[in-house]
Amino acid sequence: MNTGVQATGSTQASLSGSQESGQAAVRSGAEAVGVAQVATLPMSEHDEQLARPAAMEVRGLNFYYGTSHALHDISIRFPERSVTGMIGPSGCGKSTLLRVLNRMYDLYPGQRATGEVLFDNQNILAPGVNLNVLRSRVGMVFQKPTPFPMSIYDNIAFGIRLHERVSRSEMDGRVEDSLRRVALWSEVQNRLHSSATALSGGQQQRLCIARTIAVRPEVILLDEPTSALDPVSTARIEELLDELKGEFTIAIVTHNMQQAARCADQVAFFYMGRLVEVDSTPRMFTAPREKQTQDYITGRFG
Repeated sequence: MNTGVQATGSTQASLSGSQESGQAAVRSGAEAVGVAQVATLPMSEHDEQLARPAAMEVRGLNFYYGTSHALHDISIRFPERSVTGMIGPSGCGKSTLLRVLNRMYDLYPGQRATGEVLFDNQNILAPGVNLNVLRSRVGMVFQKPTPFPMSIYDNIAFGIRLHERVSRSEMDGRVEDSLRRVALWSEVQNRLHSSATALSGGQQQRLCIARTIAVRPEVILLDEPTSALDPVSTARIEELLDELKGEFTIAIVTHNMQQAARCADQVAFFYMGRLVEVDSTPRMFTAPREKQTQDYITGRFG
């Protein structure tokens, strides 16, 4: 089993007959789900991105819901200014890992994590970590849009007010900049003080992303951010992720393999609470190392 950094690396040049047939099946399966175009960057550029320093690194992580062991010895790095896609069947631990990365699990009794999650040279699982500061630096966007029951303007300003003292003119600028970056400004600039809940689902999700980036995080976590959206809104979110990764480190959980292929620089496959494999997106979809990964990509289970 390959986990963490050890799962990256070049595929062996020569394959046995059975391996060759397996890879052919993977390529066929990838084409069937529309990910044959996955290698949108030359392999060297993907590898260069993944060789960047880690914005976050998970080492030997185990997670428990009470007595239920949900994550088993997870080790994975998230290179800075890149997108990591996390795929796998429902209940395999993808979303649980996201909630560990900004200690969201602390909101629920009986949940605990062991191991290390390194961020800015600190283990964020250690006692004494300021969780408000952590969550401003590691933002979360959920599956269902979650606008606050307040105006569009106040949704964006909320986090800034919580962590900073800024003038009204600076606040106005931060709100506008955040909305522009998610391509929402032109749609809402004349109704900033209207309720955010009146926006469409796609607009609400972009608002939630704008609210997250307004506090200037370093990492953005997205838990199936487009699963409830129409294709047009989904495409807008995906285009936005490609733009945002120039500044932020992004981790996205998705059940949509086409989306992982389009958006991610590296893809991690989880199964039954374990990280089976992680590699660059082109290699993951054309030459995965593990049979479980092959089976999932080709639709044999999941």
